[in-house]
Amino acid sequence: MAAQPANAQTDTYRVVRMERFELDILGCGSATPTTLHNPSSQVLNIREKLYMIDCGEGTQLQFRRSKLRFGRLNHIFISHLHGDHCFGLIGLISTLGLLGRTGALVIHTVAGLENTLRPEIDFFCKDNPFEVKIEVFNPKVSEVIYEDRSVSVKTIPLVHRVPCAGFLFEEKQKEAHLLPDMIKFYNIPIRELAKIKQGADFVTEDGKVVPHERLTTPAEPARCYAYCSDTAYSEKIIPVIEGVDLLYHEATFADTDKSRAKETGHSTAGQAAQIAKMANVKKLMLGHFSARYPDNNILLEEARAVFANTVLANEGLREKL
Repeated sequence: MAAQPANAQTDTYRVVRMERFELDILGCGSATPTTLHNPSSQVLNIREKLYMIDCGEGTQLQFRRSKLRFGRLNHIFISHLHGDHCFGLIGLISTLGLLGRTGALVIHTVAGLENTLRPEIDFFCKDNPFEVKIEVFNPKVSEVIYEDRSVSVKTIPLVHRVPCAGFLFEEKQKEAHLLPDMIKFYNIPIRELAKIKQGADFVTEDGKVVPHERLTTPAEPARCYAYCSDTAYSEKIIPVIEGVDLLYHEATFADTDKSRAKETGHSTAGQAAQIAKMANVKKLMLGHFSARYPDNNILLEEARAVFANTVLANEGLREKL
């Protein structure tokens, strides 16, 4: 066999552009409207597919301000049936109809939304050219409720005044990257490439085994994002969110209002940080801020005293994972 290519003896890596995994914050306030924040909503862009999480009032306006594309939104995940998390649905559905949408829109939610939203759709959006499907999940258990080639979505049981669940978005692990020079050098047939990407070695015509690691570079690690709002302090969620790249955890109250947080089924900033620390997450984002705090930096300071890598959510923020 001819001499090996110069890069065959070294760790040669292709420059691979990471596919998109971005979080857009459309709203991070709590129930009482303020001039600082919109009600809860965010959009996760995974490989150019958009997944909306909660849909508070005014979400469609924030969607436009973030320059997101309505046509790429096919799934909405509603954590619970408090108005600041779902009042924006009927307006968004109406707008999608006006834009000429034809593909189905799927809403994943706890039981009860069908009884309230369907009459609104039938009254205000009866001429819409697309179907709105409502798929109900059980908020008391952690289970996969949606899956496609890019991502799986698992529920996170939360502790609130009404049935409520968070969502864990786990990117599917991609296959290894082929090294073109090595594939050419060993004259590997096209039919073998898929197996090599999946981990198989290659056997040459003279019986020599070429290890998979010599023909590929590892794929980028799969990314994961956890959304936890609304919830009282609960260590039961830790096994579900262990080690995620980004945790969004509600921090409705400062630690001085811990009794109010417990009474209303919410968390303080310090409690959110404690969960992040115990779960060994890489980064914490606080949100669902109470209107009583004109400056959310008090929440940030309390959280950072427990978990340093903490940031505040804010409308217009785009976080790349």
